[in-house]
Amino acid sequence: MPTITLTDSDFNQKITTALVPVLVDFWAPWCGPCKVQGPILDELAEEIGEKAVIAKLNVDENQQTSSQYGVMSIPTLILFKGGKPVEQMVGLQDKQYIKKKIEAAL
Repeated sequence: MPTITLTDSDFNQKITTALVPVLVDFWAPWCGPCKVQGPILDELAEEIGEKAVIAKLNVDENQQTSSQYGVMSIPTLILFKGGKPVEQMVGLQDKQYIKKKIEAAL
């Protein structure tokens, strides 16, 4: 399944209604590590398929949600299960580490 894009206006609805875990990538276009993390998450989204959703939220365009979850550094990955955050990873993360965290939430 390809990654999805979230915004301040649809974030809560998409997170709370998801039937599977959702990994949200808080990123910005000017962030070097975010540019490296993006393709890793795209690959992971294809590997995981329908078992989880990988979503991206541009912090520059969606400051309300970023602030709500205390995102101070990017990239930040927050894993949601049942609409609630269960894991937070700050900084560039290894693909296998991220996959392990998602699989633990299944």
